Amino acid sequence: MIKKLTQKQIRFIRMSMIFIISTALMSMINENAHATVKPKATVKQTVDLVVKGVVKDKDGPLPSVTVSLKGSTKVFTATDINGNFSLKVPEDGVLVFKAIGFATQEVPVNGKSTINVVLQGSVSALNEVVVVGYTSKALSQLSSSVSVVSGEKLRDVTSNDVNSMLQGKAPGVIVSSASGSPGAQPSVVIRGSSSITAGSAPLYVVDGVIGGTANPNDVESVTILKDAAATGLYGSRAANGVIIITTKSGKAGKNQVNFSLTTGVNDATTGNFKLMNGQQLYDYQKTFYDPATFNRDRPASLLSNNTNWMNLAFRTALTQNYTVSVSGGSERTQVYVSGNYYNEQGTLRTTFNQAYNLRANVTHKISDKFKLSVRLNTGFRRTADDASGNYGAIVGATRNLPWDYPYNPDGSIREGTEANWLGREHDNFLHGWQYNLNDTKQTFLNGDVRLDYYITPGLSFSSSNRAGYTNSKGELYYDVRSKAGMGLGQLINNLSFQSNLITSNQLHYEKNIGKNSFSAIAVAEAETNYADANSLLGQGLVAGLHVMNAASTILSSGALNGSTNENSFSKGLVQVDYNYDNRYFLVGSYINEASSRFGANKRAGNFFTLGSSWILSNEGFMKDQKTFDLLKLRASYGQTGNAQIGNYQTLGLYSFSSQYAGYSASVPAQLANPDLTWEKAKTVDVGLDVSIFKRITLNVDVYDKTSAALLLNVQLPYTSGYSSVIQNVGSVQNRGLELNLSTVNLKGKFNWETNFNIAFNRSKVIKLDQGKDIITDNGFSPPTIVSVGHDLNSFYMRKWAGVDPANGDPLWEKVTTDASGNKVVTKTNVLSDATPQFVGSFSPKFTGGFMNTFGYKSFTLSAFFNFVSGNMVFNSSRQNFDSDGAYETVNSIQMVDGWSRWTKPGDIATHPKAVFGGNKNSNKISSRYLEDGSYLRLRNVMFGYDLPKNFLSRIKVSSARVFVSGDNLWTLTKYSGMDPEIALGPGGGNSVDRYPISRKVLFGINLGL
Repeated sequence: MIKKLTQKQIRFIRMSMIFIISTALMSMINENAHATVKPKATVKQTVDLVVKGVVKDKDGPLPSVTVSLKGSTKVFTATDINGNFSLKVPEDGVLVFKAIGFATQEVPVNGKSTINVVLQGSVSALNEVVVVGYTSKALSQLSSSVSVVSGEKLRDVTSNDVNSMLQGKAPGVIVSSASGSPGAQPSVVIRGSSSITAGSAPLYVVDGVIGGTANPNDVESVTILKDAAATGLYGSRAANGVIIITTKSGKAGKNQVNFSLTTGVNDATTGNFKLMNGQQLYDYQKTFYDPATFNRDRPASLLSNNTNWMNLAFRTALTQNYTVSVSGGSERTQVYVSGNYYNEQGTLRTTFNQAYNLRANVTHKISDKFKLSVRLNTGFRRTADDASGNYGAIVGATRNLPWDYPYNPDGSIREGTEANWLGREHDNFLHGWQYNLNDTKQTFLNGDVRLDYYITPGLSFSSSNRAGYTNSKGELYYDVRSKAGMGLGQLINNLSFQSNLITSNQLHYEKNIGKNSFSAIAVAEAETNYADANSLLGQGLVAGLHVMNAASTILSSGALNGSTNENSFSKGLVQVDYNYDNRYFLVGSYINEASSRFGANKRAGNFFTLGSSWILSNEGFMKDQKTFDLLKLRASYGQTGNAQIGNYQTLGLYSFSSQYAGYSASVPAQLANPDLTWEKAKTVDVGLDVSIFKRITLNVDVYDKTSAALLLNVQLPYTSGYSSVIQNVGSVQNRGLELNLSTVNLKGKFNWETNFNIAFNRSKVIKLDQGKDIITDNGFSPPTIVSVGHDLNSFYMRKWAGVDPANGDPLWEKVTTDASGNKVVTKTNVLSDATPQFVGSFSPKFTGGFMNTFGYKSFTLSAFFNFVSGNMVFNSSRQNFDSDGAYETVNSIQMVDGWSRWTKPGDIATHPKAVFGGNKNSNKISSRYLEDGSYLRLRNVMFGYDLPKNFLSRIKVSSARVFVSGDNLWTLTKYSGMDPEIALGPGGGNSVDRYPISRKVLFGINLGL
């Protein structure tokens, strides 16, 4: 019986036959060519030998380095986890060592059986390795739109929130905050809002696992994935983009101890906002007050008091930021441990943000096949918000009259309820501050365990697992002695607990065949999240005692609530990458993910991404040119998903919060929709990456993102018994252009580098349920509208038409149609007769930032600006202190440049005639209070000095740097309020009693031991 030959045996026989035949032919040729030559020439024999060695960089062994024989497309291998390689090559061959992010090295064998190599990191940013999805790639090899912000560039601004530090540093990433309170969480929108009811926040990934937190001092880099090819492996939840945070790790070699200290002062920025003092307000009110009663209601004796309530509410505060880290290790074990203390006093008195954070990242090589990584991140945070009373200190600071005095003659604080208190709110926030408390405490812990198994060269398996929890307690206490305590004392406790578990199991494969490089990844992932919350309201407490069991009464209404929520996700995916000769790149992925948030009939969604790129500068026809370091075209297309809705939205639910005859009663609360499924966004992106003369780098992206099957609350007929049900209806489109330009302007003894980014975005509603507009108008906030063909974030209200020069009346537009159906616009001084219409949007036309960095010897100077342009802001606060006489018991603002008030017939003015009690509803909601929210801000400027090395060596310090920096030092804007920055995402556009941002001046030192 003849056994079938294996492929290996067939290959051996084939190669043997080729060798024998080629040897015979060569012998014949040599014999004929040298037949007349005597003696006969001898042919030198080439001997093969096995070469072994280790490949490292300055930090230790390098895995996955390609080692090949120069001139051959078949002789190659890759280093293992320890950087080891073994390859059989001719004794006179040349080995080529290649790795992403490192300069290629060629080493002659010269008969040596052992060759150890230390690769040098490439200085080019094009070879910077960035984390994308579950893998890492060189920037030059990406087929997608990605922005990278290094930890060093992130930390020029002093904060303990990564999101706020990202502001203006990546094109297409809009970071905005509705409050300057320390600890306030900003909103982040990437490439425009694309949802109406569902959330628009990006997906966060920390150290390769969805979710988690990171202290800014521990961040190595932040990668923002924006198009479908970039978000591919997270595609099922990446419709709003992905932010990947990579934390620091220890390096093999010398242990390092680093200490950083930053401390400084904060002041509130008030921009163009100025209130009237006592004399100015007195003179202003005299213009509209009834002369017969003015002297009685406003006696001149009031001018003896000129209280600056803003100065009483705000302070010069202190910020402190201390970090200690230890890193290092051996080739088998690397460790990074850090501790951070951050304390920022709010500029509004009594407010603060205090945080402690501890992180430990440990990596240990168990064997040549196994590596274990453990990451722990834990912390405690305490924040205090304004607890002055029902109105709040900012309301008091901006509306209290300067004639009211805060203190009694004996120095005690007035309550505001005294008979001679003139202000409308009858509230002195200083009084409540003595006794009240508004405090939140939070602890958290995240633990990651990752196991890597290197099965064979090119094939590996990894399992990443995380468990995390967050526990918080909020306490709002109104003392019995305060006005808000209502003579009883009141305490509200809010308790919440959150936990999450996630496991991500990945199989990686890499293969190089000549000029062809293949890689693939398969992932199976599961996640579960749990949350519960409870709140209690107690009354009847002894002064100063804020514990719930001291309350005489626990109220059954108001703040008595409880809830439990759970959700789960499960995912399977595969992605394949192909690279031909470092010129042509293709990437594709397929994702299937299921979520408990969706209906039983359509719980799972299918998603895909495709990307390609072409590096023209690596083509032969560009080999001899010296202009382009990189010239690359790329394109991508894909479908991503959004699951940011509440839990149990697909179920038919009953509410048991009602009572009947003393028992819990159930009533229908929600209509079932078992067909509810994922919101999906299809994105097309075309990009160009250019690098010239190793000094100029330009990245350009043009994109079109269209979200369909929106998760939208659809109104139902009242006869159904339900107000609405969430359905997959509607479509929103975002189109835009992004540019990022980096230049090395000067290089030598004096260095100057510039980075500039700008992004343009236009959103448009494509489809809604039956084409019906969605108007949001609660009577207090500016009305908004979602309408087909218009921007998603559109204001919809009566349009201001100025002031009537004849009599000083307010005017609004009234829109009608004539007999021919033509639009006719007239003016009216009756607010109710005016026509609500589209009056602008709070979506910016463009956003961005730019930084200049200068260096001379040991000195560095950097200045970073960010800007927002083209968005409208509704300044709600002006309804109170710019009311044209409507509220004589509220302070008024001073006129800003360009404003004027009507005083006599013929005046062309911006403000109507001031009338006691108001001028025909001129201060009610209309586009009068819509202002241009554009601004240019000096976000940070920093000047630093590195101490001389020879001096540091004498005191056993490896590095030392001292610096002074300033945050938010200057803002250019036409906006009349304290700060034009507002929340720009869904639900934004409104500025009311805003906590102003802080201007900080800080000093610091960084030490390396």
